[in-house]
Amino acid sequence: MTITFPESLTRAPETVWYDVCALTDLEPLWGEAARIAGRQIALYRVDATTVLAADHRDPRTGAHVMARGILGSRGEAVTVASPLHKEVYDLATGTCLSGDGPALPVHPVELRDGRVHVGLPG
Repeated sequence: MTITFPESLTRAPETVWYDVCALTDLEPLWGEAARIAGRQIALYRVDATTVLAADHRDPRTGAHVMARGILGSRGEAVTVASPLHKEVYDLATGTCLSGDGPALPVHPVELRDGRVHVGLPG
């Protein structure tokens, strides 16, 4: 699977990379929450080699629930629906696809030697 990220999510000097877990620690098509540098991040293993990351905090309610969201798709976009009010977000851009709701912050992910690394602003 190929997912194209916006320029703002590519490797930048101000990005700090964190080794979070082994790829095998994540179940396919399921979200998991992780605390990284004091932030709660939701990790989604989409397939055998694709992991996406977003804030665990629901941008509409402030509740930390996004790892429990429902994974899906709209066209080529991999999406997650908030478990609270079902707003749907594009996991590559963070854009709310179900109206004019606030965006969900998303984060770059790299797989290195079977490990999941998440980039957060420094």
